[in-house]
Amino acid sequence: MKITQSLLPPIVVLSLLFAGGCSAKPGGSGHKSGAKTYEYTTISRGTLEKTVSASGSLKPVSTVKVLPRMSGKVEKIFTDYNEQIKAGDVLAELNTDMLRLQREQQMASVVKARANYELQNLNFQNQKKLAEKNLISEYELTSAKTTLAIQKAELAAAEASLSVIETEINQYAYITSPIDGIVLERNISVGDTVVDSSNSNSTSIFTLAENLEEMQIEAAVGELDIASIHKGQPVRFTLESLPGRNFTGVVEMLRMVPTVQNNVVSYTVIINVENRDGTLLPGMTCAVDFIAERRENVLMAPNAALRYQPTSLSAAEIADMVFNAGLKDMDEDQRKAAVEARAQTKTTQTPAAQTQTGTGIAGLVGSSGPGPGGGPMGGPGGARVMPSGSQRSGRPAAAGNTVVMRNLWYLNSEGKLEVMRVQAGITNGTNTEIRSTEDLEKLRIILREKI
Repeated sequence: MKITQSLLPPIVVLSLLFAGGCSAKPGGSGHKSGAKTYEYTTISRGTLEKTVSASGSLKPVSTVKVLPRMSGKVEKIFTDYNEQIKAGDVLAELNTDMLRLQREQQMASVVKARANYELQNLNFQNQKKLAEKNLISEYELTSAKTTLAIQKAELAAAEASLSVIETEINQYAYITSPIDGIVLERNISVGDTVVDSSNSNSTSIFTLAENLEEMQIEAAVGELDIASIHKGQPVRFTLESLPGRNFTGVVEMLRMVPTVQNNVVSYTVIINVENRDGTLLPGMTCAVDFIAERRENVLMAPNAALRYQPTSLSAAEIADMVFNAGLKDMDEDQRKAAVEARAQTKTTQTPAAQTQTGTGIAGLVGSSGPGPGGGPMGGPGGARVMPSGSQRSGRPAAAGNTVVMRNLWYLNSEGKLEVMRVQAGITNGTNTEIRSTEDLEKLRIILREKI
């Protein structure tokens, strides 16, 4: 049985009429918003920073590891963690009982060697006088002279060995600080046995920091962001242990040796920071922001507004409106060329191809129309990268750079949808700098559609 409209319940008829009214397509360059409701925002003026984020840890600028110069048992310790020290201060003392006994033994060896030398010297002098009277042979004289040289060498060796023992007792047994600074680590206790630094098993017994008023951050920066880092670049960082506080620093060095971990390449960047009040401690973890670019007193809009496209319009309608908006920033010759090119493209493309490419020639004014993938800002095709100087704007792009054009949608005084083309600058992830020939400050724009 055929169902006619008169047989449908009244509520169904009203619903169909209402749906038909809402599905009517607006026309012209300005469109009524229909039943759509929007969430708005305004274009504001302020400061924007483009940053590169990384993580790192605080370390002293210079650290020294103190190793013992002789083996022995620790008898006394004169310093501890975090104590300020001066160069030459005694940090620890090793037991020298055995060394003192060795010194006594070596002193006896020196006395013996000296006596042998003096006796042989007397013998040589006598042999020399006899040789002058031809009472002994030349061989006997040479033999006496050689024996004297041997005794002299043995005396020198005995005296040198005694000097070594004296040096160990008077110097090496006392472990001293080579720098002015602070004790970061103490790795020994009284009674421990240490091994001299010439031994492969030797380890540091103290770690000293030269100065904690000047510290460094070693930050790991990924290979995709390392091109934005340079010496002298300002840095801002925060600490988990001190929430709400911001600290600053300056890039000192970029180490060229890469670190590869889990197929991820990163580079170590050294950042100098001041620590006059002693707040920063070695080993603290830092969240670092390298300030790549900074713009002050610029117009900016939320990224969500730059990504927005009205769902009440078809792809072709959006392309038409974006094309017309782009014509406003062109001179007469450019406008004429764009219109002719667009008309020619429309005649050569099929309707399906026109819809898929956003009517094609819309790209001449910086729009690829609504399509998947979208522009650099993550929006669905609301941007076009153009050569520098190809698009007029209130602020020219730097030579060699590209210009990214974005769409901003708003309601005109009649409540109809309008779109404007603006040049996008730097972004901080939330807001983006916009540049236009018009004064757009405080202009109310569409952020998103309410569901």
